[in-house]
Amino acid sequence: MQRWLLGTVVALAMAGPAIAADLPARPPITKAPPVAPIGYNWTGCYVSGGGGYGLFNQDSFRVNDNGSTTAEVTNGGRGWFGTVGAGCDVQFGGWVVGAFGNYDFTDLKGDIVIPASNAVGRETQDSAWAVGGRLGYLLTPTIMTYVNAGYTQARFNGVDFFNQANGAPLDARIDAHTYSGWFVGSGFEHNLGWLPGLFWRTEYRFAQYNRDTLPILEGGAPGPTSLAADKTIQTIRSELVWRFNWSGGRY
Repeated sequence: MQRWLLGTVVALAMAGPAIAADLPARPPITKAPPVAPIGYNWTGCYVSGGGGYGLFNQDSFRVNDNGSTTAEVTNGGRGWFGTVGAGCDVQFGGWVVGAFGNYDFTDLKGDIVIPASNAVGRETQDSAWAVGGRLGYLLTPTIMTYVNAGYTQARFNGVDFFNQANGAPLDARIDAHTYSGWFVGSGFEHNLGWLPGLFWRTEYRFAQYNRDTLPILEGGAPGPTSLAADKTIQTIRSELVWRFNWSGGRY
């Protein structure tokens, strides 16, 4: 009996590899492909509104009727503003390209002087507008950093001058004027998440305006001198942005 059991075990051991060779091969184990991350499509148009704080500087000098000029004097002002705007963006992978425009309701106040005199006046920037383009890069699917640039105009009100020493009014005035120039800026924009299509944007912007020479009016007519000024404006603005054709944002 023992010899029979031993012979059976030996026979099975020898037959095992042959039986295994006849079995069908098992298919290789493969892992499921990774799930693509959920992102947000920035392609579309939007409207925006908000406000911020700004300051302007200017280098001004007086131009006499004989063509001579005085030394430059630097002064400026600051204040708050509100802004509204609109634009459209197109996303290419991790990049976003767009065009936009905005209008600012400003109240930036400061002093302006007539160099080489005691004349000083109160000047206010009361509006500005800009159109331009921007290039953005997606730090995450819902956060974009960007740079922008374009054309801008800023309107300053007329100024009545008075004597800086005693406050007496002077027969000297410059009319309201609109200055033209260019701007560059940069900022961040991100999806707030708690309301479909609602984003938040914060931006710094620098604007440089062309030098313009304005006649100094005396008795309502141009006098023998003019005032030339180079103006720059810096602003920090924050806005709510609503992407009105934003369909949940997922792609």
